[in-house]
Amino acid sequence: MRIHTAPTVLSCAVVLSALVLPGAAQAAEHPGAATDLRAFASRSVQPQDALGGTTFKNGVVNKGKDIVLGVTGKKAVPVTFTAFDEEGVAITQAFLWQGTDSSSTDTITGGLESDNYPVCTETTVQDGYSYSCKTVFTIDPAVDFKDGNGTAGVWKLFLGAYDLYANASYDDDVARTSIKRAAALTVNASPEPVKKGKTITVTGKLTRADWTTGKSSGYGNQPVKLQFRKNGTSTYTTLKTVRTSRTGALSTTTKAGSDGFYRFVFAGTFTTGSATAPHDFIDVR
Repeated sequence: MRIHTAPTVLSCAVVLSALVLPGAAQAAEHPGAATDLRAFASRSVQPQDALGGTTFKNGVVNKGKDIVLGVTGKKAVPVTFTAFDEEGVAITQAFLWQGTDSSSTDTITGGLESDNYPVCTETTVQDGYSYSCKTVFTIDPAVDFKDGNGTAGVWKLFLGAYDLYANASYDDDVARTSIKRAAALTVNASPEPVKKGKTITVTGKLTRADWTTGKSSGYGNQPVKLQFRKNGTSTYTTLKTVRTSRTGALSTTTKAGSDGFYRFVFAGTFTTGSATAPHDFIDVR
């Protein structure tokens, strides 16, 4: 899995105006120094034992929504957080990780290309400086998750920082998010037109992204709702819940009552996003 790191460098004017030690200036002007924060965390140093006094809060990934990924196409994931330090902050770092070891190179994703670093806005507050930070992680499932679907699930947000004296701080569980495999549904209701009271057969298929193969595959043994909306209304009613076959196929029957629209709806799972099929209209005569 490719590793992404996202260093934040404040403006030189802000950094230099607050610096006291010459060594801090060198750290603040060198974005690569941020990668040392992961190495710092790998030494089993707890956040409270770090020399730095930077604290983090209000971490939000993807505006609080699940990150749902198909098999192709890059996903832009916004991340925001707040950092506070009595002495001021020179550099911050952010990435997503999974598992029990935030320093592992096999369970890290999220970050930016080198020409699009995160941005932090400094505000002077009582007893120090507060920083409102934002960035965008660019995640490519074809690259980041090509080794397996087992990475779908909960991911944690790592945040680290160097203060203006080059002291390091980090918190590897500021916020959490779910990265899920995208799902899709189809639906077809027949015959059409149909006489009132006759049987309608509704078929479809539930598939989801397979990051290992780079294709979508059937999602078996999953509950899916069959819903109906009468023509001229705006509300769907659930008629029944059916389960997909081993290959993700759906087939059920219902009685024709009036003109309207049929659709399948899948609520999603811990590892897979939700899906709603485009509706299919039936003319009842």
